Amino acid sequence: MVDTNTEPSFVRYFCTAGNGMEPFLVDEVTQKLAGQDIKRLQGKVLFTSCARITKIRDVKSAERLFLLLKQSSPVTLPSITSPVRAASVLQSTLMSDLKQWTDAAMTWRRLQGELAANTEELGVPKRDEVRSGEDEELRRSDHREEEEVRSEQNGEQTLETRGEMLHSRKTGRGDIQMMKKRRKIEFKDEPCADDSGKSSEEDCFPAGKHIKDKTTIEVPFSFRISCKCSGSLSRILSMQEISKVMGVSVNRLLGWKADLRNPQLEISMYLTDDHCLLGIPLTRLPLANRSYIKTTGLRPTVAWAMAELAEIQPGFRVLDPMCGVGTILIEAAQEHKLSCFLGLDIDDGQLNKARDNVSFAQLGDRMHLLKASSTDIALPSASVDAVVCDLPFGRKFGTKTNMAASLPIILKEMERVLRVGGTLVLLLSPQLSCVLKKLLTHKHPAGPSSSNQEEDPQPGIEDCSVLSKHQEAHRVSTQGREPPTGLQTSPPAPLSSLKHQTTLRLSLGAIDGLLHKYIKIDTEGIRKLTHF
Repeated sequence: MVDTNTEPSFVRYFCTAGNGMEPFLVDEVTQKLAGQDIKRLQGKVLFTSCARITKIRDVKSAERLFLLLKQSSPVTLPSITSPVRAASVLQSTLMSDLKQWTDAAMTWRRLQGELAANTEELGVPKRDEVRSGEDEELRRSDHREEEEVRSEQNGEQTLETRGEMLHSRKTGRGDIQMMKKRRKIEFKDEPCADDSGKSSEEDCFPAGKHIKDKTTIEVPFSFRISCKCSGSLSRILSMQEISKVMGVSVNRLLGWKADLRNPQLEISMYLTDDHCLLGIPLTRLPLANRSYIKTTGLRPTVAWAMAELAEIQPGFRVLDPMCGVGTILIEAAQEHKLSCFLGLDIDDGQLNKARDNVSFAQLGDRMHLLKASSTDIALPSASVDAVVCDLPFGRKFGTKTNMAASLPIILKEMERVLRVGGTLVLLLSPQLSCVLKKLLTHKHPAGPSSSNQEEDPQPGIEDCSVLSKHQEAHRVSTQGREPPTGLQTSPPAPLSSLKHQTTLRLSLGAIDGLLHKYIKIDTEGIRKLTHF
């Protein structure tokens, strides 16, 4: 039994996050966990905290949580390097400090004890209970991360050993001897060789760290290795070779037992040309796998980020006019206990799933759902404090409705029901973002008085000012003509009350989305100044 009343110690962690979510994760770690020595990498945030593991586990913007095992500079290799030499450098770099490994393993064991002591309070399923659904969740999580890394590397090879491990689960427990037979490099029976062909055990293992001098724990751990690798190292060693090199080294130097089927701990490796990170996952399922959501729609981490941008305060009335299964509102309601939420959707199937989610999360007293169209919101003007909306796009969440054609009407309705000073947060595709920018730009009056105009292009949005061929031809053909006698030119477009605050690009897996934030301002005073 772990004594959870003992004074917590500072521990070094890191979390993975979807691309674009790193700023939210940094803010959350700073504000909720009093994080120190925070370091932001692409897709990851490192931090030190003395907060209870049960509190750290509740971070909302992270995908997965790790105990930091080792952080080092990238594995540097000569321009011409054999696989044998690369394996030797990899081992000497990552296994140079065995005490660091054993200390991390003991810290991991202590943290697991604290989590186990709070299992009932946290509602975390026991190990045997989560095993059946665990593999599918891990496959989904790894597939998302792999797609993101592949898109960033512009075709550069990305390595992931999860597939190998899942294959091992189906075919039976992996065997160290079988690993060595399948590899070209024999580590146990033959010393390593360098590029010159000379062999030396010192090339494989750091000086003073031979097998007979290895540091071990009284009760050895069972383990497995998972690896994601990109850059120069991935072009020399395959994913199987990297994981097997490290697996054999851990087995020989620490006495830990390899177990691909049901290990006590997993060692996750992230190797790139920019950094080298080793960590031990602290939860079997991703943090993004919310225990209070029955059916997921939008990624919960992104939904949480949208709620954060909305700056919801106690007593606020929050509207999602296209709520789908209600993920955004549920994430907001979990974070903001003293606010009320209303979700609208025209699709009966989506509303039924949303009702199941609301009931499952026990939010029926603060969240209401109605069947209604986002083009005709049955609410009084200026009646809500915040509007959050993920307009459907992409293959998975697309719709037969022409969203580009409907966006002007939907935007007008959201602007109408939002009070002055309220916040509008939209998640759009890059194409819909282009339409949005054109709509709001055309609403602004020309001249220096239009302080609300978006003068600079928003990040991630292509130039939307280029006219189509038809529009350009029409403009040229009518240029210089006087309006027909008796007809009036069209009145100027109304002044938009939505003032742009920020635009962020987020990875949604296979595609990217753009997150927009607007504040509704009082345009009456601006109109008076304009007419003065």
